[in-house]
Amino acid sequence: MTTLVVDKVVEQMQVLPHELQWQVLEFTRALAHSVTRGVSGRTLLRFAGVISSDDVELMRQAIERGCEQVDANGW
Repeated sequence: MTTLVVDKVVEQMQVLPHELQWQVLEFTRALAHSVTRGVSGRTLLRFAGVISSDDVELMRQAIERGCEQVDANGW
């Protein structure tokens, strides 16, 4: 992050009431935890085609049988 952005945030924080400063801190912490984690799709390309088409079809059927139903009492 550029120092300019951090400096501007600090500048704005200094004029906020203490309670709002805490809210900003909590918000920045939440943002830090929301950063997408994982690997790029390019990294996963080496796994393309590893599962046979027969197995893919079996998985598709199992998903249709078990996952496309709503259990209204299940929540």
